[in-house]
Amino acid sequence: MLSSVCVSSFKGRKGGNKSSNKACYSADMTCPSESEKIVINCGGVRHETYRSTLKTLPGTRLSWLTEPDAFSNFDYDPKLDEFFFDRHPSVFSFILNYYRTGKLHCPNDVCGPLFEEELAFWGIDETDVEACCWMNYRQHRDAEEALDSFENPEPDAPDDEPALGGADGDLKRLCMQEDARKAGWWKTWQPRIWALFEDPYSSKYARTLQMEPAA
Repeated sequence: MLSSVCVSSFKGRKGGNKSSNKACYSADMTCPSESEKIVINCGGVRHETYRSTLKTLPGTRLSWLTEPDAFSNFDYDPKLDEFFFDRHPSVFSFILNYYRTGKLHCPNDVCGPLFEEELAFWGIDETDVEACCWMNYRQHRDAEEALDSFENPEPDAPDDEPALGGADGDLKRLCMQEDARKAGWWKTWQPRIWALFEDPYSSKYARTLQMEPAA
């Protein structure tokens, strides 16, 4: 009986239409030769994989290592027969595993901005992050956006102001502006106040509130 292992590579947003690249390796197939192996030294940690693995995500930095002119375009050591990248070594393990498994996971011990920077360097779209890791990856950005909205509220202003004249017009205009400010304040702050109690990832204040013991 033949056993096989399938490795899938997915591109696109989670939940959307995805095209899949599947490379199936059966037990009776010839194993890749030593010449197909490639060594990548990332931050002092050596990683070994196959060129065919790096080709599963074309257009990315690692896939370029399989091109004929890669030895002259990248930092290659002919004595050690390895490519060197001065990047975060532990994050690179997750990057390389994406090529192997088709699933991009985010390490829990690395902050979102750092992982985002590494993804950009290796040429990988952040929307490829798996759904199970998406909240952990995005929470830093959501927290910053929520914090900015608290520090810099922008109440909505009325789009159209009626043409009013005289003392009565001035009084009515002042009343309308006051009502608009009150309505705009509530419209601006209502979702943020709700988020404090309903979404612990919306801001650092929400997380602090969630950790407070109930009276």
